[in-house]
Amino acid sequence: MATPETDARWQFWIDRGGTFTDIVARTPTGALITHKLLSENPERYRDAAVAGIRHLLGVPPGGRIPVEQIDAVKMGTTVATNALLERKGEPTALLVTRGFRDQLRIAYQNRPRIFDRRILLPELLYGAVAEVSERTGAHGEVVMPLDEGATRAALAELRTRGFSAIAIVFMHGYRYTLHERRAAELAREAGFTQVSVSHEVSPLMKFVSRGDTTVVDAYLSPILRRYVDQIAAELPGARLMFMQSNGGLTDAGRFQGKDSILSGPAGGIVGMVRTATAAGFDRIIGFDMGGTSTDVSHYAGELEREFDTQVAGVRMRAPMMSIHTIAAGGGSILHFDGQRYRVGPDSAGANPGPACYRRGGPLTVTDCNVMLGKIQPEHFPPVFGPEGNQPLDAEVVRQQFTRLASEISTATGEATTPESAAEGFLRIAVANMANAIKFISVQRGHDVTGYTLCCFGGAGGQHACLVADELGMRRVYIHPLAGVLSAYGMGLADITAMREKAVEIALDDAAVSRLAEELDALAAVAFAEVRTQGVASDDIMVRRRVHLRYAGTDSALIVDFAPQADMQAQFDRLYKQRFSFLMSARGLVAEAVSCEAIGRTGDAGGGAQPCEIAASEAVPIAHVLMTSGGRQHDAPLYCREDLQPGHQLPGPAIIAERNATTVVEPGWAADVTADNHLVLTRIVARDERYAVGTRADPVMLEVFNNLFMSIAEQMGLRLANTAYSVNIKERLDFSCALFDAAGNLIANAPHMPVHLGSMGESIKTVIRKNAGTMQPGDVYVLNDPYNGGTHLPDVTVVTPVFDDAGTDILFYVASRGHHADIGGITPGSMPPFSKTVEDEGVLLDNVKLVEGGVMREQDMRDRLVGAKHPARNPDQNIADLRAQIAANEKGVQELRRMVAHFGLEVVQAYMQHVQDNAEECVRRVIGALKDGEFAYEMDNGAVIRVKLTIGA
Repeated sequence: MATPETDARWQFWIDRGGTFTDIVARTPTGALITHKLLSENPERYRDAAVAGIRHLLGVPPGGRIPVEQIDAVKMGTTVATNALLERKGEPTALLVTRGFRDQLRIAYQNRPRIFDRRILLPELLYGAVAEVSERTGAHGEVVMPLDEGATRAALAELRTRGFSAIAIVFMHGYRYTLHERRAAELAREAGFTQVSVSHEVSPLMKFVSRGDTTVVDAYLSPILRRYVDQIAAELPGARLMFMQSNGGLTDAGRFQGKDSILSGPAGGIVGMVRTATAAGFDRIIGFDMGGTSTDVSHYAGELEREFDTQVAGVRMRAPMMSIHTIAAGGGSILHFDGQRYRVGPDSAGANPGPACYRRGGPLTVTDCNVMLGKIQPEHFPPVFGPEGNQPLDAEVVRQQFTRLASEISTATGEATTPESAAEGFLRIAVANMANAIKFISVQRGHDVTGYTLCCFGGAGGQHACLVADELGMRRVYIHPLAGVLSAYGMGLADITAMREKAVEIALDDAAVSRLAEELDALAAVAFAEVRTQGVASDDIMVRRRVHLRYAGTDSALIVDFAPQADMQAQFDRLYKQRFSFLMSARGLVAEAVSCEAIGRTGDAGGGAQPCEIAASEAVPIAHVLMTSGGRQHDAPLYCREDLQPGHQLPGPAIIAERNATTVVEPGWAADVTADNHLVLTRIVARDERYAVGTRADPVMLEVFNNLFMSIAEQMGLRLANTAYSVNIKERLDFSCALFDAAGNLIANAPHMPVHLGSMGESIKTVIRKNAGTMQPGDVYVLNDPYNGGTHLPDVTVVTPVFDDAGTDILFYVASRGHHADIGGITPGSMPPFSKTVEDEGVLLDNVKLVEGGVMREQDMRDRLVGAKHPARNPDQNIADLRAQIAANEKGVQELRRMVAHFGLEVVQAYMQHVQDNAEECVRRVIGALKDGEFAYEMDNGAVIRVKLTIGA
């Protein structure tokens, strides 16, 4: 392995982002230096990465770069990501099995933006489709041989139309590869320079995501190849490696389009994990806040990856770092609608940017921090104004907040100052970011209170303490290179190769030996790929994993390969952690196997050398006014470069540095460690109960509105993950909601509107028919259209939420899912010729589904199979009902946490405030309606015309 002592040459670690390119260079002496420049500046340089290398080596533009002085260049790039987002990839054709030309367009039936009146589908990546006669069955039988003559003709026709990239996706081709391999040979003979084949790109089940991944690879690989060749041409002979979406480096010649989507962010995760673990933190929440978005991630001993993701409207089945992104950044715009505050999701972007940027922009989260004194313009880079040499404009921020505070005071009747308005908006932004962290931690069963918040990115340090407080976390870690951590992560990353294969076999004793054979074959390929990139055999580790799921479900969890009992135990632990229950009666299925060969490339160091402990206290460079917690503080402001190991800075305090600002809130203290890292720790215990009062506050109204909705969304996520049927799992034909003790709707996730309009009547039916008899642990089910149901396939599961004593019902939670079949005279339970409700299926009216925490499964089965027209697949119904029970239990847990935090009186008061606000919003919309007409032409030529007249 190369180290500064054994190879005295330069290394360059580069993150080429959409706006800026960050470079961390390790000099021949082992020192680390950084450089930042615009990614696009065609007047000055062709490529930012090469320009940065020239700058650090002192080579003038056009001069020869002394590549003999360079050991390696390790890069992450957004070139492919931007091409995907902007739809500027290579013109690509798709070759598919006959009959499936529209399958990738149709995709799944899920509707992620169900409240949009006009659905805009993402633009397809492929420009033409050719179908070929071929078909291999699910078990490998050749149903129809490949028509090679017709395939040649189709490929020739595509070439004459100018396509040089092609994606080949055949039915069951991920496992039975003969037809795909032959079609690929014919495509290369026809002159296609980019041939992406599904069994090579994504050898896993699911035609749509496998097909999308293959198309992405064909669409992006040529763009990527041209960029790689351009860099290589300017650095002839230099060792060039690129970061893959899975968090591992690979040789430039092996870098593929499908592996490049999260190339830059993956470097940030690697940098976060390596630096934080080296500092002694083994459980980490990543918090990367920029100008327009915030990325959050979770680490507890292993890099987390996802095999099913969606990027820019494209489904992909390829290993990627698990990163959750929300539209909340420093540029998120502030709004007041007359009753409540809102933050984002729209952003001011870089142009015009926040109001303080001197470009006439709106008030944003960044302006909140300027208003509160947490960002000091005189200690912030002066790069604003027409000449790019002026500081942030604090005066315009105060003027705009003064106007906004006056507007809020008039609307609410409560005196509001510019500072209190800014703090209110900031609290909402912090709550939104905390909810995003819950998505990747609490929702998956992780208790974040024992984690360390690892903060990086330009805006993260301004909010780290507040976000940690919102989550009950007590420690924040900030590396000295936090501002360029994605680039630094490139130098810390290993060379990796991942291989996966679908197997689909039941997990038993006989299966273990079969899995071992498959894993050994994959391991040999992955090991050889890393070995050929110059890594010694002793420095390569291979990890073997199995993707397990319950039979009849679709939620696979990844465990380490081991004896059957050990894999079962791993799966049970992970499943119980994520979903809070087990299905012990179900067997396990090994869906796929995967191998990762990891080649250590050397430790780039921690970015700071241990130093002597400072003999004196830190000296601030100024004292400034800073508002926090409704109070104004005389806060010391420190220069980061002046701080030394051993310094402790109690909050409130501000730490300014070249690329970031860190705010130490009251009750917190910042310690400079022996390695010159910052560790922020809560030194004053935070009150577990947050007192806000019961009067409607415009800030807390938005906070509670988001919290209630977040609970419903968490319920929906658990339901989708644990359900059996395609209707619920993929079409997302379900709804989850919270109700008060009287059965009135409080909050719902953005689920099915037709469900939500009548679910309250179902809750009230359960209340009416079980008054005085409900006990903790009871759950009810109904689908009766006469009692709040819609049609019989829509089955509602209702769970009462009791107080700690188990005597009083405080709330109700409910989930309604469209079961694929509930009986009836036709499959699907929606017969057009039914005359009675029994013709539609099994009628459930206030049936006790769970009693005392135990599911009454046999009773439910008897009802499903004993009806006049019984259900056709009761196992599927039972599985979906279990998932609905689990979803409701998630809602119960989160509501109890909310009561413990705020108090029952406050939560119930804000339930009423949210309802009142919703009523007022609807009244405003109705009051603004005007007479109008609308016409919609259907596929068959019929036209639906609607005329709306507003009455007095």
